Amino acid sequence: MARSLYITSAEGHTGKSTVALGVLESLRHSVGRVAVFRPIARSAVERDYVLELLLDRVSADLTYEEAIGVTYEDVHADADAALGEIVRRFRAVEARCDAVVILGSDYTDVGSPTELGYNARIAANLGAPVLLVLGGRIGQGFGERLGQADPRTPEDLRQLAELALAELRDEHAGVVAVIANRADADRLDEIVAAVAEAVAGAGTAVASGPELPPVWAIPEDAFLVAPSIRSIMEVTGATLIGGDEELLAREALGVVVAGMSMNHVLPRLVEGAVVVVPGDRTEVLLAVLMANSSGTFPSIAGIVLNGGFDLPEPIERLLSGLRSPLPIVRTTLDTYETVVRITHARGRLAADSQRKYDTALALFERFVDADRLLALLDVSRHQVVTPLMFEYDLIERARAADKHIVLPEGEDDRILRAAATLLSRGVARLTILGEPFEVRSRAIELGLDLSRAEVLSPFDDVLRLRFANEYAKLRAHKGITVDQAADTVTDASYFGTMMVHLGLADGMVSGAAHTTAHTIRPAFEIIKTRPGVSVVSSVFLMALADRVLVYGDCAVVPDPTAEQLADIAVSSARTAEQFGIDPRVAMLSYSTGDSGAGADVDKVRAATELVREREPQLAVAGPIQYDAAADAAVGAAKMPGSEVAGRATVFIFPDLNTGNNTYKAVQRSAGAVAIGPVLQGLRKPINDLSRGATVDDIVDTVAITAIQAALS
Repeated sequence: MARSLYITSAEGHTGKSTVALGVLESLRHSVGRVAVFRPIARSAVERDYVLELLLDRVSADLTYEEAIGVTYEDVHADADAALGEIVRRFRAVEARCDAVVILGSDYTDVGSPTELGYNARIAANLGAPVLLVLGGRIGQGFGERLGQADPRTPEDLRQLAELALAELRDEHAGVVAVIANRADADRLDEIVAAVAEAVAGAGTAVASGPELPPVWAIPEDAFLVAPSIRSIMEVTGATLIGGDEELLAREALGVVVAGMSMNHVLPRLVEGAVVVVPGDRTEVLLAVLMANSSGTFPSIAGIVLNGGFDLPEPIERLLSGLRSPLPIVRTTLDTYETVVRITHARGRLAADSQRKYDTALALFERFVDADRLLALLDVSRHQVVTPLMFEYDLIERARAADKHIVLPEGEDDRILRAAATLLSRGVARLTILGEPFEVRSRAIELGLDLSRAEVLSPFDDVLRLRFANEYAKLRAHKGITVDQAADTVTDASYFGTMMVHLGLADGMVSGAAHTTAHTIRPAFEIIKTRPGVSVVSSVFLMALADRVLVYGDCAVVPDPTAEQLADIAVSSARTAEQFGIDPRVAMLSYSTGDSGAGADVDKVRAATELVREREPQLAVAGPIQYDAAADAAVGAAKMPGSEVAGRATVFIFPDLNTGNNTYKAVQRSAGAVAIGPVLQGLRKPINDLSRGATVDDIVDTVAITAIQAALS
């Protein structure tokens, strides 16, 4: 039977969806098939954005419709019949999964004092322990930051906990833990103590075992409740008339009403604000745009022109020439109604905000003991290693390593987005190369927090001189002068590589906007290979549905000799060990054992013997066909008695053509996650990215580089 957890609250707007996200991430990194189930959906017509967000991150194959029990309308029509339907639909989901996160109702339809009781009845009938989420704020929405709501005191939360626990107990729902979410950051310890007092007073009926349920408190984060400019567009019925549509995802952290002259508006601008400008005050509009681009005023999130006025043709022509990326939207509402709607807009955790996702996870990881929660649910580590589990382990190991990685491509938005994720999750310390003003300005436009990253110009005078002198020494045998070196090291790849060489960074990740040759040529010249290694090569970590394999070389050496192939095999086996994979090396060919002959087979056979001579303790077989290496039955028939046949974990391809095509075929046809290429054989870690790399690819590669740095 699947393990399940019912997440509910006593009221709306507690931020329990962020708690659900943290629980879901913790579960899916520990067990195989994790699902999410929503007993009560808002309606049969409007799709539930929270459910859609969570479904994007489950590891079970589940449709939106399968993840829903009933609607509010069904509950109102016949609560008992609705409960029966919820149980029936949940059992169908449970039968297909190892764990299920159940997200209670949102109190957004016709929430009433009985709604918690009904959630408790559902939890009891599903046999799911409850994670109770208490709201740490009085009030709701964006207006909280405008003084319309206050944080709850520890005493407030103690009383709220007592009432909620009593109602859960009356419906025979057992509580496994309590989280005070969006709590006063200055009083977290007091809040935990007060709520724990309420838990203790509720009696053993609430306990999930011999211990009382633990209590945690997660502080309020203004960013999580901030609406995006797109959300503001929706609530005001506005249309986009200028700027970069991609920047509509940026969150607005305040409201400035610009109903006065520009002399009085400009001093009132605040970082991240949305500015409401009457549509007929074009001089104020232009002043705000100029202030935003000047670098001497705060960066704003967007402009809302209200009143429905059309802009005069000269102003439209001027805006077109400015080419400002700042979103400008227009609404027909008057100033008062525009501001009221904006201040009642709610920030929501949705798929279009990576920063909110990262912030929510970082808060959960910091303030909630996920391991203890999983232990209370009796969730043990799954024996199968899924791609999600492997990637999670990478992040955890990189975080523990605490290494400093340089990213040379600060002009690429993917790099900036990945850097924001890495910093918020504490995966690595970062230096981003680029002109500091340009990099930080673009990050602000994208709504990214890169405040903890160092941003360096590759034209930095002090470092440029130091790097030029060092590079000239390293390449003196090629006749390189200091003047020539001074030009070379301003190239971002060379600059970053010099940082690694001189110990100013522990590793480098590049290639999102440059070729593989551009990334690794400086490494060949400056970092050079490890002792005993003759060739730099690469592997892909292929995360299949139930295990992780190592494929090499798929990216660097076009046609290796037998000696180079042996080198690749030894390096790949060491890389496998670095990432917790027991190396059993298959030297691939189009024939197995002595069944074939020819120059290509002879090369693999010779390479296999060289590996055995160099690493006699290493399990290696070759020449061997892929099916004999991967399939136990085929391996037993073609190479009986081999410790590698049918059980290989490291696959060494005879040439780049075979390796590159095979990894891509497996990636696309088998749905494998291909992590890499991971360069190997260098004295210090430098890793290359595909020019089609996603933000997640970059995050994984930085984590791998940090782990390599810790082990080098």
